[in-house]
Amino acid sequence: MAMAFKMATTGMWVTDECKNSYMDMKWKKNHRYIVYKIDEKSRLVTVDKVGGPAENYEDLAAALPKDDCRYAVFDFDFVTVDNCRKSKIFFIAWSPTESRIRAKILYATSKAGLRRVLDGVSYELQATDPTEMGMDVIKDRAK
Repeated sequence: MAMAFKMATTGMWVTDECKNSYMDMKWKKNHRYIVYKIDEKSRLVTVDKVGGPAENYEDLAAALPKDDCRYAVFDFDFVTVDNCRKSKIFFIAWSPTESRIRAKILYATSKAGLRRVLDGVSYELQATDPTEMGMDVIKDRAK
């Protein structure tokens, strides 16, 4: 039986699939990114899209709708100045200008509940257009 984690403040539920796919990304490196969406009718946060390990940040950016909100996590691999390979997980709250006010409010008030389920996120970004979550922003934050 599938379980869900209730977000007390909004009455939203985070499905097991959200947490399980995140753990697969974090520990098994099965995914490069995961996009989550809220189904307003069922009050569930679900997995919308998953990017395989060969996909990149541009694929994630292309997977986000231009006129609706989403959450996303991205596993960013990089090499430090002292030549160490590292990986940092970014949480992105995507709320484009063209999205409905109701959706913006719903995603803003539900974000903390999903973040609690996704243990181990290194950084968080809030973006209303692609420039606010560009690769330059990611590289600058991941040090």
